[in-house]
Amino acid sequence: MKPIRRQRLILIGLMLAGMGLAVAFALKSFNENLMYFFSTTEVVEGKAPENALFRIGGMVVDGSVDRPAESLLVRFKLTDFNKEVTVEYTGILPDLFREGQGIVAKGRLSENGVFVAEEVLAKHDENYMPPEVADSLKKQPEPPAEGGI
Repeated sequence: MKPIRRQRLILIGLMLAGMGLAVAFALKSFNENLMYFFSTTEVVEGKAPENALFRIGGMVVDGSVDRPAESLLVRFKLTDFNKEVTVEYTGILPDLFREGQGIVAKGRLSENGVFVAEEVLAKHDENYMPPEVADSLKKQPEPPAEGGI
């Protein structure tokens, strides 16, 4: 093989290896930054990851918001009308956050099953519900009507 042809072959091989390495790094970065959404039922059933960030959504249970005095910590329960998950958030909640409203929270699940939120997002008007929350609520059976069958 001629020296010039060998140099071209080596150069092409190095370029292909460099492109492969760049694609591998891009895919790894994408996979690490991917954030999944889980309903409260899926979290209770253990389908949510243990040590990774994910989003959880549902409705804030009426009467469940607890704000200890002299602290920015807020505890509340989130439901999809099937199962409930306790959420803890330290910080200032959005102005539109209130009981009975749909929210999406980003965070991690602690060892004791409490979702520790890093960010809480509330709906922005009375007609809007985050699509993930609406879809997870549609999958749940209707709550039984009051007063019997």
